[in-house]
Amino acid sequence: MMNIINVNKQPIVETPHKVDVRQLYDKDNAQTMHITLKAGESLKPHLTPVNVFFYVLEGAVDVRVGDETVSVEKDCLVESPKDIIHCLSNNSDSITRILVKSTKASNKIKVAVKETQNNKLYSVCFFKSY
Repeated sequence: MMNIINVNKQPIVETPHKVDVRQLYDKDNAQTMHITLKAGESLKPHLTPVNVFFYVLEGAVDVRVGDETVSVEKDCLVESPKDIIHCLSNNSDSITRILVKSTKASNKIKVAVKETQNNKLYSVCFFKSY
């Protein structure tokens, strides 16, 4: 049976990032989120214990993975390995929309743990694996 999910009808998920994040897919083997960043908005730098990728649907976004930050435009995909600090920042004057896919785990636990590393605050997202 076909299941069609309209991103605009999904509720905004409460996250430590305080931006528009909507869950589109959550199964045993994968999770997909849709993020809309308004001009000037960013995710907090954080780690995930699973590999993820970001696909830019609209606009441009500065993607940080580890110590590298690159401006990525629409129709580009960026891989982010597990256990590496990463974040997304919209430094443009327009909206940016990004699809985020975790490649292994599901059922993201809503709790984010904050830790200090080199005098910077990072959040760590944990996932429950099956």
